[in-house]
Amino acid sequence: MESPVLQPPVATVKTVGKTGVLLVNLGTPDSPSVPDVRKYLREFLMDGRVIDIPYIQRFFLINGIIAPFRAPKSAKVYKQLWSETGSPLKYYGNVVERELQHVLGNDYVVKLAMRYQSPSIQAGLDEFQQLGLRDIVVVPFFPQYASASTGSVYEKVMDIVKSWQVIPAVRFINRFLEHPKFIEGFVQLGRKYMTTYEYDHIIFSYHGLPERQITKGDVAHTVCQFGTCCESFHAQNQHCYRAQCFETTRLLVRELGIPEGKYTTCFQSRLGRTPWIKPYTDDVIRELGAKGIKSVLAFSPSFVADCLETTIEVGVEYKELFEASGGKHWQLVESLNDNPLWIETLVDLVKTA
Repeated sequence: MESPVLQPPVATVKTVGKTGVLLVNLGTPDSPSVPDVRKYLREFLMDGRVIDIPYIQRFFLINGIIAPFRAPKSAKVYKQLWSETGSPLKYYGNVVERELQHVLGNDYVVKLAMRYQSPSIQAGLDEFQQLGLRDIVVVPFFPQYASASTGSVYEKVMDIVKSWQVIPAVRFINRFLEHPKFIEGFVQLGRKYMTTYEYDHIIFSYHGLPERQITKGDVAHTVCQFGTCCESFHAQNQHCYRAQCFETTRLLVRELGIPEGKYTTCFQSRLGRTPWIKPYTDDVIRELGAKGIKSVLAFSPSFVADCLETTIEVGVEYKELFEASGGKHWQLVESLNDNPLWIETLVDLVKTA
């Protein structure tokens, strides 16, 4: 009789340590005062990925022209945005931090950070380093990848951790525009308005970028044409910010059942005289007014929390422009903010990073 073959014991892997989750949004001034706004603008615009011109030119442009002259005007607008809870971008960031920590549980340490100003990425990573975490997941709050947003977060995080003696596994979320729950969150918000009013047109307005930054991203120099190249989403253009925005619109349009010809993808918040990606939102609004469009529902799907660019630029300034162009009814769809579907999206992103 043969002896039974003994199987080696099954090894039990014990999880050691916790996972750090760094949630990173763009940033906001510490207050709407002129000095705090000027400080924020200087840090933000001096980032070489935001204004990608040589350092000396950028230094004199920002510190000699833009920050001194723009800060007082921007401070007035920030005062419109501010509430008793402060900046909505930071307020909702803090709420999401708490909610995500609660859902993920004790195996995770969740921290909110801002790419510019406070709470800083440096402070969040310093705390993670002291805790001796097993690994770190960095979640930039930008649905579509761009060098000036997600890329800047990557660079800042890597610049900090490169000096650590012990560097844990660091994982980055690149984009999440295709995530079903992210899409469903905006779909639910949009339907809330579409079921109570029949809008003549739907606008999907995304933050703009200089065309030169899109061209730089086309490393093969074979894809980007600022036109038909964004009509589909594929391996060759998947890293292009403009293409990602058009794909986001297609996903939302499909779920919302919006027919062709009744919606427009466009880009806002341009700065300076160099060409930015088109079409420009303000030009689209004027054209809609000239065509006799009287009611518009406006989405801002490049922002996950309400901020200056959504509440004021799209919600107030574009509303005034639309009415001046002959329109009657303009409605902004709010951002995801602390929507439960946004929390669920983040849970999925962290656990499958």
